[in-house]
Amino acid sequence: MAFTLGPRAISAGYRLAAFDQIGSTNAEAMSCARDGLRSPMWFVTSEQTAGRGRRHRPWIAPRGNLAGSILEVMDVPPAIAATLGFAAGLALESALRSVSIEAASRVPGSGQLKFSLKWPNDLLAGSQKLAGILLEAESVADDRLAVVVGIGTNVVAAPEGTPTPATSLAALGVHIGAEELFTALSDAWVEFRGIWDNGRGFAAIRSLWLGRAAGIGERVAIRTGAITIDGIFDTIDETGCLIVRTPEGQRVPVAAGEVYFGAAASVGAA
Repeated sequence: MAFTLGPRAISAGYRLAAFDQIGSTNAEAMSCARDGLRSPMWFVTSEQTAGRGRRHRPWIAPRGNLAGSILEVMDVPPAIAATLGFAAGLALESALRSVSIEAASRVPGSGQLKFSLKWPNDLLAGSQKLAGILLEAESVADDRLAVVVGIGTNVVAAPEGTPTPATSLAALGVHIGAEELFTALSDAWVEFRGIWDNGRGFAAIRSLWLGRAAGIGERVAIRTGAITIDGIFDTIDETGCLIVRTPEGQRVPVAAGEVYFGAAASVGAA
């Protein structure tokens, strides 16, 4: 089965570059933006050999997993562009929910999986990481911003030794192909990209994201370099920062860091 855009993505004018194997879909997308590409375009593969996650960690997609990057060139400041990652999380959660429901309908007696979004850019199945999102931005000609959102999903295999234990759709009993998931994702992207609307709709995105968020109201520890902030995960604010309510009653905004929930927060704070 080949990678194909969904009907909504085609109608919205998105283009697709599919690769049998590639080093990094994010790198390819940004390279095309530097070379003058301005129309929105997906770059996708089921085997990525030199991808990167957050904090420059390697993100390798063995054959059968999904690595996809969407390029959007826009007239927004970087701080606004950064909130597009929340729309990406919603699009991925929606796509995964739709394909898992479809897969479950083929197997009598199988249950529906529950997915949640972990700040800032992971998607969980239960307490295990199923997918990650990496957003990169770079100024291009005409004072515009090239934004690349990379989305990696463990379809057939999951890495070991990750900070958050990882799983795959196959391990969860959802037997679909990366191609099927991508088609659903490309259509879901059109929906949530439209709601986000160059940042004007972030209030709606924020509300939807909070409805799917992992760990709200739980103990959380966020490690940023040598500093650890410990407290309760209250919410995210209008800029996308995580708000921690400390034992002293302060509400502290956090822009980036490694997040540990519940019992794992004790480990993260150590």
